Amino acid sequence: MAKIKHSFSCPIGETLGMIAGRWKPEILWHLKGETMRFNQLQRAIGGVSQKMLTQQLRELQRDGLVIRTQYEEIPPRVEYNLTELADSLKPLFDSIVNWSHKHTDAIHEARFKYDQQNK
Repeated sequence: MAKIKHSFSCPIGETLGMIAGRWKPEILWHLKGETMRFNQLQRAIGGVSQKMLTQQLRELQRDGLVIRTQYEEIPPRVEYNLTELADSLKPLFDSIVNWSHKHTDAIHEARFKYDQQNK
């Protein structure tokens, strides 16, 4: 059965759809500049189930952001790393990190005020 493709009303939606989600940003973060095996990645992230990590890695592979390399040896070895396409997202990630550092206090303050008003 084919998946129904959602069409986005703005160009940001397509990109965020590829990199957003509970675990995708962390996967991309941990793979930047490093090749990792599945168990290494799962330990580095922490809290992600094997099923969910597998699903998220497959989606990232499908979108051309992650390469999965399987070595035919005993025991089998599988490694993951970022593609050039994913590497091209580095300026975007750097901007998000900088924005987060700059605005974390304001975000926490806004959340606190909202939570106090909506008890």
